[in-house]
Amino acid sequence: MSGLERGSVERQARKVVPGRGWRPGEENRQDLMLRYLSAVATASAARAGEQPPPPKAPRPVLDEDKSVPITPRVREVMSVPAVSVRGETSFLEIVRTLSREHLGAVPVVDADGRVIGVVSESDLLAKAAAQVAVPHPGPVRRLREHRLYEKGRGETAAALMTSPAITVAPGTKVADAAWLAARSRLKRLPVIDHRDRLVGVVSRIDLVRALVRDDTKIREEIETRIIRQGLLLDPGAFEVTVENGVVSVSGEVDGSLIPKLLESIEEIDDVVEVSEHFTAR
Repeated sequence: MSGLERGSVERQARKVVPGRGWRPGEENRQDLMLRYLSAVATASAARAGEQPPPPKAPRPVLDEDKSVPITPRVREVMSVPAVSVRGETSFLEIVRTLSREHLGAVPVVDADGRVIGVVSESDLLAKAAAQVAVPHPGPVRRLREHRLYEKGRGETAAALMTSPAITVAPGTKVADAAWLAARSRLKRLPVIDHRDRLVGVVSRIDLVRALVRDDTKIREEIETRIIRQGLLLDPGAFEVTVENGVVSVSGEVDGSLIPKLLESIEEIDDVVEVSEHFTAR
């Protein structure tokens, strides 16, 4: 990841941290977003061949039967069927579709279902803005306003859309899709097959849920992978609680195993902090 890109991710992380006291439930949302941004930054670092920066990025889920890592793919989290409009769809019908489906953007497809662009609320606002814009002097401003005006004259999805569309394939890694969405500042990405046909849509919240495991799954990994399989101990002899990534574990255990147990828990992805209350024997 370049210094510029890392700085961009860090700025995004700072933006989601409020400067005043959090409202009820806000702290959990902030923690989720920071963990998500960390995963996005790690995906970028991996693509660039660098070591990922702390904190840790999510580790692939293990298949209990085959004991091999499974990398989450877009196909597992995308929404189907995907709402779309045809290129000849009128301006008013696009507005109705976005309103009816509670969306901010929708893919535009041709007669064969291939994605040719995306029309968003911003594209629709360009049409409204062009109708009331006041001319300003300056060659750069005139060029920008001319482009805005030309787009604003459009009456169909094909004329108003942004093209080419930024898309992902069903087999794309969730972490890579998350990085693409972050860099493009998009809330939703069309998912296309090898013929560019629309097969689904993946949203940022879908990616967040796939990248950041909830507390229940963290606790299950501690009890199953570490306590039962790793140390061959009885999970029933321990009390493990996880809240917002903070792990609290207690129980009676051989004192020589405590360092290894704590180290293994701290290495689990999405664990923020570990609080131990062991009784050594």
